Amino acid sequence: MSSDSPSRHFQLKIEGMTCASCVGRVEKALRGMEGVASANVNLATETANVDVATSTIAATDLIRVIEKAGYGATLPDIHASVDDSQRALQRQRQEALAVLIAALLSTPLVVPMLADLAGYHWMLPGWLQWALATPVQFWLGARFYSAGWKAVRAGAGNMDLLVALGTSAGYGLSVYEVLRTAGTDMGHFYFEASAVVITLVLTGKWLEGRAKRETTAAIRALQSLRPQHAQVRTGSAQMLRPIDAIRPGDQVIVKPGEQIPVDGRVLEGSSEVNEAMLTGESLPVPKHTGDRVTGGALNGSGLLVVETLAVGSETTLSRIIRLVEDAQAAKAPIQQLVDKVSAVFVPSVLVLALLTLGFWWWYAGDVQQAILNAVSVLVIACPCALGLATPTAIMAGTGVAASHGILIKDAEALELLHKTTTLVFDKTGTLTEGKPALIAVIPVGIDEHELLRLAAALQRGSEHPLARAMLSVAEDKALTLPEVSNLQAIPGRGLVAEVDGRTLQLGSSRLLQELGLEPGLLRSDAERLESQGNSISWLAETGAQPRILGLFAFGDQVRSGARQAMDRLHLQGIETVMLTGDNEGSARHVAAQLGMDKVFANVLPGDKASVIRQLKSPTSTVAMIGDGINDAPALASADIGIAMATGSDVAMHTAGITLMRGDPLLIGSAIGISRRTYTKIRQNLFWAFFYNLIGIPLAASGLLNPVFAGAAMAFSSVSVVSNALLLRRWKPERLDEEKD
Repeated sequence: MSSDSPSRHFQLKIEGMTCASCVGRVEKALRGMEGVASANVNLATETANVDVATSTIAATDLIRVIEKAGYGATLPDIHASVDDSQRALQRQRQEALAVLIAALLSTPLVVPMLADLAGYHWMLPGWLQWALATPVQFWLGARFYSAGWKAVRAGAGNMDLLVALGTSAGYGLSVYEVLRTAGTDMGHFYFEASAVVITLVLTGKWLEGRAKRETTAAIRALQSLRPQHAQVRTGSAQMLRPIDAIRPGDQVIVKPGEQIPVDGRVLEGSSEVNEAMLTGESLPVPKHTGDRVTGGALNGSGLLVVETLAVGSETTLSRIIRLVEDAQAAKAPIQQLVDKVSAVFVPSVLVLALLTLGFWWWYAGDVQQAILNAVSVLVIACPCALGLATPTAIMAGTGVAASHGILIKDAEALELLHKTTTLVFDKTGTLTEGKPALIAVIPVGIDEHELLRLAAALQRGSEHPLARAMLSVAEDKALTLPEVSNLQAIPGRGLVAEVDGRTLQLGSSRLLQELGLEPGLLRSDAERLESQGNSISWLAETGAQPRILGLFAFGDQVRSGARQAMDRLHLQGIETVMLTGDNEGSARHVAAQLGMDKVFANVLPGDKASVIRQLKSPTSTVAMIGDGINDAPALASADIGIAMATGSDVAMHTAGITLMRGDPLLIGSAIGISRRTYTKIRQNLFWAFFYNLIGIPLAASGLLNPVFAGAAMAFSSVSVVSNALLLRRWKPERLDEEKD
């Protein structure tokens, strides 16, 4: 990004966050900066995405504000993914060691309590309990004091503050008893409560970290596809170069069994390429001279020489990784409710703990019981699960979707997709193969070859599928195409140009109507061809005496699986609509083949968005799927835009979801994973609130021991993350499974 850009985006790695309250504090600090347009912090990915509206704010300014709020912040290193993974593993090992030491020191404190439940009454001397509990409290539990103190300095609260206050109260009460009874075993000690709570919280954070690492498995798998070196051919020599040194135009040699290092075009050789990690397609794809290949795909048994077209951050693999990372770091709309709750949660818990302390001191006259009950309230109310409920489900959902060829741009798209009630399809290239063939040429008053020669001249240089089909036939017939002048495109209608001194127009039936020309003898042929699902183009001469020179019929195969896709969508309760610029007869023929509910034909590109707006209502959610540049406005107008990666880049950038394969069945799968993910989010939020809704009253009423409160708090976080991880088992359903 340029330094003088009026608006910029920063992503920062945040260190030291432990719960939803931490998220709220970092966001509040960032949003309080003048010039910051938006700031969203994700607990699961430990990242902050910040948009600034002025070029005067630098990353160092944002980092300074975050550090002032009590947390660490750094700019992520895009080249350090392997190092980051190793550091994460090292951190997990250190946390595991801390858990082990805490458990070894806490076990002797717990055993007498368990023995007492079994009828055996004995107790360790107070001085020995103090000796075992102190390292757990102040060495292994130092992280809670450090983070809690930072929260206090920032005028806020978090999980660490609750743990530090709760365990310190239990530890302090026990030290008082040791001093009062001169270290004998005659006092009431609660060292086991404070030590075991810290041990359980450390255990929960360790398990939580392991589980969170699993939610990013999809990203790591994609990153592992990036080769570090490539064999480059220069003349007759070959040289091994770092991937960063490869440039567009370089010729890269890919041996059998190697990963393709760059996006490119096959210059020599043929092979089968496994693109499963990129597109979800399980079968290898044949590649021959002239075919495009994607970096990260696995070469089969043939030797390929590939001309480099894109490297580094411009490759398809890099774009996929960015999309998945952005989606996992984004915040779903439902998370906003959680953030509002979390902002007042910790202060409310502190007040409730004080009220519990005061009530039991006044009601029972037992200060020790009052302190223990207040400790239980502080411990069980840690809002870790609330902060993890939504982002962990989104991370797991977007990751497994990407592994099956479904790229979800942001969390909002994932959350909205599950509510889809109407799905609008473009026809050509989405429901059909997008590779039409010229199947009929019918002239009027001129030779068939002359008709084809004139029409192909207008189409020369065009990349439109119909133009390619016509030019292919003209090339096969070895026709010599005349020169064209004053060529103009008429959006949604066709072309007009001067050819051999004549003004010719080539286009749709709509163009013919606007010219005021009647099909005449060709009407029956046109109706017959349209009823068979073909697209019709007309060539007309305009001028003093406008006349029709002939028609062309183009046939396009319906995509394999399109009918099954419609059946699946109907089973999911979704209305299917076709929106196309093609003629009415062809559109209705294809729609009838596929069993679609509605058809809008002869729609100009500029009018597609207005049709989408007509379909939208307060009670409906409209998704649009397309693949062409002319679909971009409609994709943007829909509640959810879905693009085929086989189409234009404009459509992909406009859409919220991209399907990496031209397989209509992926559409139902995308809706399926969205619904499954949203179900997990609701389940996680239910359990996160349920633990506190049940646990806090039990703790305040004196029915929950601090040890069990700590266990419940740790278990709540682990259960939320583990529930989200069940999404990794998701696979696209087969139609017969959905019918059962």
